[in-house]
Amino acid sequence: MKTIRVVAAVICDSMQEKRKIYATARGYGDYKGQWEFPGGKIEPGETPQKALKREIEEELDTEIAVGNLVGTIEYDYPAFHLSMDCFWCEVVSGDLVLKEAEAARWLTKDDIDSVLWLPADRTILDIIRSSMQPVKPLHTSEYDKEPLQRC
Repeated sequence: MKTIRVVAAVICDSMQEKRKIYATARGYGDYKGQWEFPGGKIEPGETPQKALKREIEEELDTEIAVGNLVGTIEYDYPAFHLSMDCFWCEVVSGDLVLKEAEAARWLTKDDIDSVLWLPADRTILDIIRSSMQPVKPLHTSEYDKEPLQRC
């Protein structure tokens, strides 16, 4: 079986806090509409990190900082074996412009399962979820909790 080696960016709002991650819905092929972490193939002579920076620039018109390895996914699709290195990343500059994907969302720890993930990407979600922090509540003090009742 042919092996395809790729990289994926687990783009988070902050590599320190990791409250939200960015996912895209595939815009083509057999898995069109299913969700994944953006990335792509490693070109000859590229490190995984350089490939990831290039792919995100191409797919999302965005510069990223590549952090630590989240993990490597080994997954057998019907036609090929996928070997995918997933890295924590954050945006350095750019607006995450969709050039290939059909949709994108920022997902929290609580709603990470609200989209239909590609089979390979699904295998690393528990590791990602365990590293994420819950989203902070909107209010910051007792005074902010019920402002309408004070009027």
